[in-house]
Amino acid sequence: MIKQMKKHLIMAAAAAALSVSASAVMADNHGDITVTGQGDIPYVIDGRNVVARSGTNLCWRTGYWSPAAASSVLAGEFPVGCGCDGDIVPKDKCVAPMAAAAKPMAAPAPAPKPTANKVKLAADALFDFDKAVLKAEGKGKLDKLAAEAGSLKLEVILAVGHTDRLGSASYNQKLSEKRAAAVKQYLVSKGVEANRVYTEGKGESQPVTTNCNQKSRKALIDCLQPDRRVEIEVIGSK
Repeated sequence: MIKQMKKHLIMAAAAAALSVSASAVMADNHGDITVTGQGDIPYVIDGRNVVARSGTNLCWRTGYWSPAAASSVLAGEFPVGCGCDGDIVPKDKCVAPMAAAAKPMAAPAPAPKPTANKVKLAADALFDFDKAVLKAEGKGKLDKLAAEAGSLKLEVILAVGHTDRLGSASYNQKLSEKRAAAVKQYLVSKGVEANRVYTEGKGESQPVTTNCNQKSRKALIDCLQPDRRVEIEVIGSK
């Protein structure tokens, strides 16, 4: 008998809950929310104006509940079903509209790639034979080179001296270094920064001539002329 009375009381309470109308004011777990819209409220509201939940934290649905009601009846800015039936209410209805995405910043222009302009200058055009003193013709060529370097965003200038095979290897090594140093000194006098010019001597180790086997010394010197050179490499960007 007692069990039947409890059953009737529970049914009466549920019936009272189902009579709640859409004009009621409700709140979810995040604070007060005013419910607006057509039709009756799809969820039970307790005496604190809070959506009633079960022991497993599920919202109690009224007889007016339907997926459409959960999605259409508003609680503030969002459908009341967002807090109770998030798996039913479309996700986009439960998220505040996002500001239009800012246009991505344009990628910075790539830095200009250094350009290499390799210039080979014949040593006899720069120096007298067996000398490390610049000739007038050699200075004219270096003037042009300094002007070209001035039009670039200069990275570095490499000056490498070479000799022919005549003479000892140690002598030729020192001579090649002196010729490269003379080129650097002249370029610096024309406004090129000293710390941008690097010099090196290769002596007779990198000849470019072949088949120079003349018995006459003068003829042999003339044949080996291309080996007596200073190679200058200018590296920079436009």
